[in-house]
Amino acid sequence: MSASNSPNSGGVWENVKVIIQALALATIIRIFLFQPFTIPSGSMMPTLLVGDYLGVNKFSYGYSTYSLPFSFDLFEGRIFSENPTRGDVAVFRLPSNPDDNYIKRVIGLPGERVQMKNGQLYINGEAVPRKEIGTYEPDGRYDNGVPYPVYEETLPNGVSYTTLDLNPNSAGDNTREFIVPEGHYFMMGDNRDNSSDSRFTVGYVPLENFVGRATYIFFSIGNDARIFQFWKWPTDLRFDRFFKSAQK
Repeated sequence: MSASNSPNSGGVWENVKVIIQALALATIIRIFLFQPFTIPSGSMMPTLLVGDYLGVNKFSYGYSTYSLPFSFDLFEGRIFSENPTRGDVAVFRLPSNPDDNYIKRVIGLPGERVQMKNGQLYINGEAVPRKEIGTYEPDGRYDNGVPYPVYEETLPNGVSYTTLDLNPNSAGDNTREFIVPEGHYFMMGDNRDNSSDSRFTVGYVPLENFVGRATYIFFSIGNDARIFQFWKWPTDLRFDRFFKSAQK
């Protein structure tokens, strides 16, 4: 009897091994190469929207404790370290609560001075060029029937992206001058009037806290629908955002 069952037993074990190998490979990719993230809030509109699912390149800035699941404290600092570039949309661990992942744009580099005056961004005392290019009307929870002005900013290194101006007199439109400490970065959301970022509670972000650089949107669904609500796909999928760059 045992001899007659051995072929089937062997086949089952082979299938189990294939599954284990696939899971191990997926885990390695997620830890060291690319990790999926979803956008839960409107702080990066119009660049990233609620319901966008995107990949984050985890080797773009090297690896730190925060690159690992559960933030195991296996080493200090970063290995294979690369500095973030001004204008990068990056995922980082919140300095005050490293269990939370945030996604914002790199605006200020170590040693620089950053300030907002009347809704315009200044870096080292120089105004960042800004021009109005149209309007944007969000969907889901942010849709109140009012289109918002869209501006294009161009940073000193030539990186251009769009921002929203929901309120011409918001708390973040006029700030003190921030001096970015060495080894830290100043992060801002593209939705300038609805973003918890380095102007407020986030503060300066240490290089060690960076997880990776956002790459491409691989799935997007609007109107606050969830990815598993497949019955909403015919009306709410944003096909025009599939494989779109997550940087601008």
